[in-house]
Amino acid sequence: MSLYYGIACRRKSFWCYRLLSTYVAKTRYLFELKEDDDACKIAQHTGAFYLFHSLAPLLQKSEHQYLAPQHSLLELERLLGKFGQDTQRIEDSVLIGCSEQHEAWFALDLGLSSPSSINASLQKSEIETELKGSFMELRKVLFELNVKDASLLSTAWALLRWHDAHQFCSRSGQPTKKNMAGSKRVCPSNKIIYYPQIHVNLRELEAAAWFSLDEVAAALRRKGPYIRQQDETFPFWLPPKLAIAHQLIKEWVEKHSRSSLPA
Repeated sequence: MSLYYGIACRRKSFWCYRLLSTYVAKTRYLFELKEDDDACKIAQHTGAFYLFHSLAPLLQKSEHQYLAPQHSLLELERLLGKFGQDTQRIEDSVLIGCSEQHEAWFALDLGLSSPSSINASLQKSEIETELKGSFMELRKVLFELNVKDASLLSTAWALLRWHDAHQFCSRSGQPTKKNMAGSKRVCPSNKIIYYPQIHVNLRELEAAAWFSLDEVAAALRRKGPYIRQQDETFPFWLPPKLAIAHQLIKEWVEKHSRSSLPA
């Protein structure tokens, strides 16, 4: 019995060490890409791009859910060339993560204007026809995506939105310049550095009304990560308990539960 217990403990320790080692390696790689423009540009050649148009991600409908297609740098360059766009537009992309094999993931919005881009935004309908997909509002389809796509697209949406709102320095009024990864913006005139800060608007969460308060509360009480609506159209997943999003959802439910109690 003690031998079996020892083997089980060693296997668990090895698994935990391997998981931690993978996490550390990914974190170091992402930090390198955020700080080194040359390394980030090299990573784009072997990485994958998720496309947006005016903050709406490009999605393709599968049998039971929506999928976010990935595009290589070569495919993206061909797309831009077909619509008469300069490939310099790719520099407007932002780094949103990487795989365990260090394949970097980027997001690029083809519908937002940028001081660094000499091209106008591409026509939404033309891109949808070319790529056989649809640009859809993320809020409306978030729970019809798998967990990976939902997380990546949410991160991409927040970063793209932040960069779109911080194209000019608040002190000098001059255009700010984004680094290759999109981890910061710098004002060339006074060297002020702006870092992305994602703020959660609680009013937007309350107004979204994706699910009823009872459904969200029921999902929080469940031990498993999924709960289905009554019509069983698609699953409702919750972020991990240690995630900030999970705590925000929990606070929102508790806030409304307390306000509904009789005085």
